[in-house]
Amino acid sequence: MARAINKLSAKQVQKLRHVAGYHNDGGNLYLQGGAVGSWVFRYTLRGRPKTAQHARDHVEMGLGSLLALSIVAARERAAEYRRLLADKLDPVTVRDQRRAQHAVDAAKAVLFKKCAESYVDAHRASWKNGKHGDQWTNTLTAYAFPEFGAMPVQSVDTGLVLKALDPIWKTKHETATRVRSRIEAVLDWASSRGYRSGENPARWKGHLENLLPKIEKRKRVKHHAALPFNEIGDFLVALRAQAGVAARALELVILTATRTADARGARWTEVDTAAAVWTIPAARMKAHREHRVPLSPRAVTVIKAMEALRDGDIIFPGGKRGQPLSVNGMLALLERMDRGDLTVHGFRSTFRDWAAERTNYAREVCEAALAHVVGDQTEAAYRRGDLFDKRRALMTEWARFCESPKRGDVIPLRAKKEHAK
Repeated sequence: MARAINKLSAKQVQKLRHVAGYHNDGGNLYLQGGAVGSWVFRYTLRGRPKTAQHARDHVEMGLGSLLALSIVAARERAAEYRRLLADKLDPVTVRDQRRAQHAVDAAKAVLFKKCAESYVDAHRASWKNGKHGDQWTNTLTAYAFPEFGAMPVQSVDTGLVLKALDPIWKTKHETATRVRSRIEAVLDWASSRGYRSGENPARWKGHLENLLPKIEKRKRVKHHAALPFNEIGDFLVALRAQAGVAARALELVILTATRTADARGARWTEVDTAAAVWTIPAARMKAHREHRVPLSPRAVTVIKAMEALRDGDIIFPGGKRGQPLSVNGMLALLERMDRGDLTVHGFRSTFRDWAAERTNYAREVCEAALAHVVGDQTEAAYRRGDLFDKRRALMTEWARFCESPKRGDVIPLRAKKEHAK
């Protein structure tokens, strides 16, 4: 009696692979001859064609060519499909459903970091402030990506969100609330794109509000963002021991009392080291007015030290070619120095406190050094100059003070004389 299945031997398969027509191996499996040869599973469902559009009674389901599928693998696949037929299931329908599910699973495997980047790119044009997108990226990079940036967005759950928020919820509460909101927005976006399903684990109302403590404003941790001016000398000793572009940029910020963005955007074409002047164009200034910065000898030395890394016009380059130091580069440096209690902007306050308490320079000179706009329009109209010479003297004195070690309480000169008596 002829075998019902496995009718073809390996030699027969090789002989018939190029012979046109269908060669029955049994059990609904056929070898279709041709240029390469392929396997076909032919069947009827409940005794009728799968659709009325089929001219023949049999449905033909391609399994693959002989190059991709051996006779053993083809028989295993045919056996699986016969089991489906025995359960009154259509093999083609099951196969299509599996493919669709695989596509869904692949879509859900999109990483959280990729979703966050796509979200920022999609919304950047609608944000009025160009820095808003950078702030999104920087906060997520600092707090969310280390925990689940490299994980599929579908896998992000409440435990992972809490892992990102818990360390900063009390110490950096405002930052933590922004991070939570941004994670929630990215996950909502991913759900809308079909990359994840289910509830948003970063939502606040009715969820995280029950898991994270409510921090009253009066109880939130306060950081001393500005360094006391009598500690600046010791701080600079520690800073100069740090290698890297961020350390040099921060020192220039301190010595010139400029803003973070001013230093990050500094160009070689703006600096005249011979004349010791740094001219920041109006387009880069907060007040949209050109600002000439007198450079102390030490500030000139800091800038000249960057010549070794010069590759283009950016004085303080970042990790990517042609890009400046990252917006959080100096803040990250402070964290590495265990001075996360400080902010880069706070050094302007350090300078201003020193100028007010240790010098006799007029208020307008000190304000001009900080590139502050004079509030009184009448005063601004009469004072058309930028007080550059006086500011040079002020900044030179500041640089000298920065070279001094930490000082204790200073007794005013008059008090010293009285004490001597």
